[in-house]
Amino acid sequence: MSSSFLRRKTMHSRDWRNHSSVTEFILLGFSRNPRTNWVLFFLFIFIYLFTVLGNGLIVTLIRIDEHLHTPMYFFLSILSLLDLSYATTTVPQMLVHLVSKNKTISYVGCVVQMYVFLTLGITETWIFAAMAYDRYVAICYPLHYGVRMSHTLCVLLAVSSALCGLICALVYTVFAMNLPYCGPNEINHFFCEIPAVLKLACADTSVNDQVDFILGFILLLIPLSLILASYVRIFMAILKIRSTQGQIKAFSTCASHITVVTMFCIPCMVMYMRPGSEASPEDDKKLALFYNVISAFLNPIIYSLRNKDVKKAFLKLIGTSEDSQ
Repeated sequence: MSSSFLRRKTMHSRDWRNHSSVTEFILLGFSRNPRTNWVLFFLFIFIYLFTVLGNGLIVTLIRIDEHLHTPMYFFLSILSLLDLSYATTTVPQMLVHLVSKNKTISYVGCVVQMYVFLTLGITETWIFAAMAYDRYVAICYPLHYGVRMSHTLCVLLAVSSALCGLICALVYTVFAMNLPYCGPNEINHFFCEIPAVLKLACADTSVNDQVDFILGFILLLIPLSLILASYVRIFMAILKIRSTQGQIKAFSTCASHITVVTMFCIPCMVMYMRPGSEASPEDDKKLALFYNVISAFLNPIIYSLRNKDVKKAFLKLIGTSEDSQ
């Protein structure tokens, strides 16, 4: 009996060491070719600087211009902050790894990056739903817009979105990092994203695939369903507008949001709602690049080019009137 106990204890100790044997990961990134990496470095540093400048400018304009102190721009400022933070979670490290021989990230650093990335991404999906509801109230109930979209409700929607992100990201991360990682430690990705990390686990990940699918359903399909329901009602209301110009004006207020939601949510659904066995590392990197980097880069362009209020606020900031243009 004692020998059996010792054997179980030894196996448990060995399992624990295996679980903790990986102290750092190596992020393989996009290419092993130095020339290709330098080209990517200059490309991504331009994209990142523009992302910081564009999203930072939108937040600043909304903050300082009283005409932009409305629910729509409140949510837009949160979206810009999320995009800025989202890109900052991964891109600076990716830039360093592109030009450095040392491409490692510590185990703890990987867990933190994974958690922060998921928190921001999940929060963003629910902010999209809040923005859709805001457009629904503005177009379908214009006379009651100020009452229905009160400041208290806006703050409540933003806080509940953040709490959902914090809690659900914790579930994702705990399930992923509770698995044993006993080598190899090379992640075929440019940051610690759950599907790429799970491929290194020396254990069955079928439960994690099920958890990913269930959470993906809750965190992607439910917000998308709410967005779709809002826009069905919006389009029904727009069709009742008699003038073509009025219809175009009403639809233009929603076009930017629809574009951004599509760019962000569709790649996320493909990434997190398919079985891990069907995932291709190269396809995963392209998808992640699109909804993490490219989406954050394009959002300021999409919202500023189609938004007269933002343009006016920018011209006011630099001391130029619209008439002089």
